[in-house]
Amino acid sequence: MPRQITAFSNPLVKRIRGLREKRHRKEERMFLAEGLRILTEAREAGRLPRYVFFAAESAHHRLVQELVDAVEKAGGEAIETDRDILHKLSGKDNPQAVVGVYDEFATGLDAVDRDRAGIWLVAQSLRDPGNLGTILRTGDAVGAGGLILIDDCVDPFSVEAVRASMGALFTQQIAHARWPDFLAWLRAGPGQLVGMSLDTDVDYQAPHYAAPTFILVGNEAQGLPDDYAAQCDLLVKMPMLGKADSLNAAVATAVMAYEVLNQRRRSQG
Repeated sequence: MPRQITAFSNPLVKRIRGLREKRHRKEERMFLAEGLRILTEAREAGRLPRYVFFAAESAHHRLVQELVDAVEKAGGEAIETDRDILHKLSGKDNPQAVVGVYDEFATGLDAVDRDRAGIWLVAQSLRDPGNLGTILRTGDAVGAGGLILIDDCVDPFSVEAVRASMGALFTQQIAHARWPDFLAWLRAGPGQLVGMSLDTDVDYQAPHYAAPTFILVGNEAQGLPDDYAAQCDLLVKMPMLGKADSLNAAVATAVMAYEVLNQRRRSQG
């Protein structure tokens, strides 16, 4: 049976509100996700929150009831509250009717099974949470296995990144590694590392991509470091016919991922 919380001073509200800050997420090993659509997609992917906060006026919504039942059955806690508390938790002026608190996922390379997907996305020193979330959505769309974050990237469990992923955070495996560790892991098994770079004459549609293909995008401002690019099996670029010299990192990743996917579709057709 859900309990009710309507006081800003409630210790749990203060604790959960702290998850908007990275240091508190690291201490608690938990993160926030907002919105019935995202929480429902997480449930369908087998992920349930430890806590689910929902607005009283949404209590009779079928999907909210299903979510609450599933959370309580799994040993979590459902909490009925009001919009002011939800605003306090999410930081949004117009908060969603449902907020979930999830345990962070394990992000070690040892948990990655490269053979379960033909496409993997890899991002080096990514800084923008919107880009990270969009890349996760692209991964979900093309059936990628997940996203491997290299070096110091933006936190994938930040409120902004989770929001931008639109639920893909729960369908895509996420791993994090330093470059030398990733390279050693990659070379210990099958996998073609394809980097996107302006310093090549190879058009991205020209090569044949071998599975599993690891698509590597660099930092939004600097691109791939030269020594990282030198370790790639292929460097490719996309034609730029206007005045811009490059695409946004998330857009470039999407274009590249769909090229690899379409090659596979044509070969199977």
